[in-house]
Amino acid sequence: MKKSLLVCALIVATLVLKSGTIDLDNLFNYANQAIPSYITKDNTPAHNPITDEGATLGRVLFYDKKLSIDNTVSCSNCHIQEYAFSDTNNVSIGINGNLTPRHSMRLVNARFGAEEKFRWDETAANLEDQMIIPIKQEAEMGYSGQNGMPSFADLISKLDSTDYYPQLFTLAFGDAMITEERMARALAQFVRSIQSFDSKYDIGRAQVADDLTDFPNFTSDENDGKRLFIQDFQWVEDTITVGDVPGDPGGTFDVAKRISGGFNCATCHMPPEFDIDPNSLNNAFVRPASNHPNEPSWLDGTRSPTLRDLIQADGVTLNGGMFHSGQAHFLQDIFGHYEFRRLDTVDNTNLDPRLTKISPTTGRRIGLLMNSNPNERQKINAFLSTLTGTDVYTNEKWADPFDANGQLTLTGAGVSIDGELEDQFAFTISPNPVVDQLTLSGKLDRCTLMIYNTRGQQIRQVALRGSSQTIDLSALKAGVYIATLQDANHRPMGTQKFIKE
Repeated sequence: MKKSLLVCALIVATLVLKSGTIDLDNLFNYANQAIPSYITKDNTPAHNPITDEGATLGRVLFYDKKLSIDNTVSCSNCHIQEYAFSDTNNVSIGINGNLTPRHSMRLVNARFGAEEKFRWDETAANLEDQMIIPIKQEAEMGYSGQNGMPSFADLISKLDSTDYYPQLFTLAFGDAMITEERMARALAQFVRSIQSFDSKYDIGRAQVADDLTDFPNFTSDENDGKRLFIQDFQWVEDTITVGDVPGDPGGTFDVAKRISGGFNCATCHMPPEFDIDPNSLNNAFVRPASNHPNEPSWLDGTRSPTLRDLIQADGVTLNGGMFHSGQAHFLQDIFGHYEFRRLDTVDNTNLDPRLTKISPTTGRRIGLLMNSNPNERQKINAFLSTLTGTDVYTNEKWADPFDANGQLTLTGAGVSIDGELEDQFAFTISPNPVVDQLTLSGKLDRCTLMIYNTRGQQIRQVALRGSSQTIDLSALKAGVYIATLQDANHRPMGTQKFIKE
């Protein structure tokens, strides 16, 4: 009976999440979601705050298969809501069934961390840059503009021909112009809006002053696991012999053997956000992905997502594989990886020093033997399970807005038929063309003016006061520019094009 009810609930949820309609007069709340007071990290850049309008556009872009050259792959193919926006494949699959180089990591709480770099190898300087890279990758979505593949300009023309994107871009940015930079900003706003703070951990953390205090809603195993996760360990130098196993010559090694205390996981995965320390180096998992067996060992650092929603609500199943290759499917794989860090197997010149200790007798670095037991590992597992929420897996605001046939309908009066914002948001600029000084008139108080070139790159930002303001543009090169006005809540108030002579 319970199983039948669950199936019915899932069917109803699917029907709701595939409604195929967005009401522009009643957008979901993305900009002002509740965030616990103990969460202090936020990598949102000042130039791209989350707005309801921008994140709505980002949601549509995220789920739209038109962003791939053959209309078969969207961002959501590799970042699936029911798995905390991760992928259950070891390595993700792009257009034409191509195996991509790496595993797609979870996106939940991507905003709440000190690390600003993104992509598995940290080659994206920020989330905005990351949003565009998969679209241009030939194995992923295909718009590379190389080797006979369509270019990003072809994608922009494709999106411009739809019924919904001109309206959504106007709502988010003040006019219907589609640019690479605007797409990146909208996608980043949507991803940063995906948050999870309704876990058992959050209920407990809200009742105490710090993470080391026992949480009143935790079991004894969960509180013990929390301490093991956070606290450092005591160790002694020892010598161990490792027996021969296939591919491992074995041998005798000096090690720093843990004898008591915790496991110091929090030194890299820092609570309460459980984000990765930006200074983290190689974690000693250097094996290539299974579809690239001849690839050399990966010695550079790799980005880790937050440990929140690492595990599904059953307390056992992982939300996709771990590490950059997705090859660790069980928590015991992770425990096994960190249990014994030896220094002779790979010439790892970039190993994080927190995975070694300095020998007091020789002064050389020696590997760690964590010396964990099944009971301790079970408690760590119990604690990690408390970091999983529920809302992020089913909330419609982060779900696919398209219907079962891939169609999307916009309703409401947020944007008029010709794509211009309502008259109440109008402002004027003069003269146009402008030589040295541009004068703005309208409802300008506490607003911000952004000036973009025709490529969508922001080149000026000016805070406005009153109903009229003159801006010196003498240093601006001749050309066509776009002036966009936002109110104090970062909502678009209109856009005007002007010519600089």
